Amino acid sequence: MVHFVLVHTICHGAWCWYKVKPVLESAGHRVTAIDLAASGMNMAKIEEVHTFSDYTKPLIELMESLPPEEKVTLVGHGVGGINLALAMDSFPHKISAAVFLNGLTSDSTHSPSYILDQFLERNPADSWLDSNISSDLNPVNSKITVLLGSKCLVTKLYQLTSSQDLALAEMLIRPGSLFKEDLSKCMSFSEEGYGSINQVYIVCKKDLTITEDFQHRMIENNSVKEVMEIEDADHMAMLSKPNEVCCCLLDIANKYN
Repeated sequence: MVHFVLVHTICHGAWCWYKVKPVLESAGHRVTAIDLAASGMNMAKIEEVHTFSDYTKPLIELMESLPPEEKVTLVGHGVGGINLALAMDSFPHKISAAVFLNGLTSDSTHSPSYILDQFLERNPADSWLDSNISSDLNPVNSKITVLLGSKCLVTKLYQLTSSQDLALAEMLIRPGSLFKEDLSKCMSFSEEGYGSINQVYIVCKKDLTITEDFQHRMIENNSVKEVMEIEDADHMAMLSKPNEVCCCLLDIANKYN
């Protein structure tokens, strides 16, 4: 039995794993889908979340609560890959494998914001269409907040996902932040922590947000042990291709636990 911990991307929540969770559980595994701070059903507001560590706190608290002998398989989607990196660096002894589902991957050389800079260079503010992007003007911990718009969702994230799941997203997404300013001040992740864990990358070949070529570029620049691919998966692969995502995760469970 493997304990999967599923981590969502910006503006989303644990709800986006609703197709994956029961399939993994029916195969005999334990599944915890996390709501990061100010996400999903987490009661905090994004204005109250000042740092990336604050944002990641629900994941960190889960890792701290694990029995000493228990190891988990972390799965991070999209920007949630950076939340994974923070947990990996802090709890390498509690992680069997880290799975990046078309996720942003960091390295142990640059600041944690480095991959965000590259991502935003390819996805400037005007490419987010009708999304609401603003600054909270906090004098101590300034951050840019984002609320994904309907045109952005259907054009860049959900273009191969069902109309029902798109409607669900439009009802449940909340404002989020990349916390780029805060991450630019943080130390790089360590080889002893982050770099010591088995990393598996699942490429989603029709992702228009974190594009296939950018996914492969991250793979080449990081310590990825194994690469899997899903054809015809958009950015929201857990919704557009849930069976394929589950097959990948079950294969990983057999190999790394």
